[in-house]
Amino acid sequence: MNGLVGLLGGTFDPPHLGHVELARTALRELSLARLVVVVVCAPPHKPVDTDAETRFRLAEAAFRGLPHVELSRHELDRAGRSYTVDTARWAHEELGESVWIVGADEFADFPTWRNPDEVLDHVRLAVATRPGFERERMDEVLKRLRRPDRVTFFDLEPIPISSRDIRARVAGGEPIARLVPGAVEALIAELDLYRET
Repeated sequence: MNGLVGLLGGTFDPPHLGHVELARTALRELSLARLVVVVVCAPPHKPVDTDAETRFRLAEAAFRGLPHVELSRHELDRAGRSYTVDTARWAHEELGESVWIVGADEFADFPTWRNPDEVLDHVRLAVATRPGFERERMDEVLKRLRRPDRVTFFDLEPIPISSRDIRARVAGGEPIARLVPGAVEALIAELDLYRET
């Protein structure tokens, strides 16, 4: 399939309705031919308690049925630490013209990522911004990059949900029905995830 490919990476521990809305919005706003969801195996910046295979199953449940969205096992099959630059290189070689989708908060830290300029050699970056975002802050980040022309911005209506909050709600026995897709809620219950031990 030809056309621009979007990449949405994350730990998805668990995936939630904010992730689903980001995928839908990116497909529409960036005119993507398809969106590839990349489940991070071992992120270098934060510990993840849930194993990668389980998180992949949760992501499958979250994104199942969304047109033009597919999951990649690339990082899981490669194993080891997951660096965006490595996945960007793979995407450039295997998928063609690609754009990596990040939130404004992630983009603010982008210059601290491993080889950020090399990331931009392989893929473009699309930054999802919310109403009232700090454009001056984004401009400061752009000034630190060798290829600021490879960065674009698109609007996203924020959904105030975090995976951390969902895990805490499950641990506390609180409902999560309006925070995650139904299939994700069912899988969390089936696998007895995020319960206090």
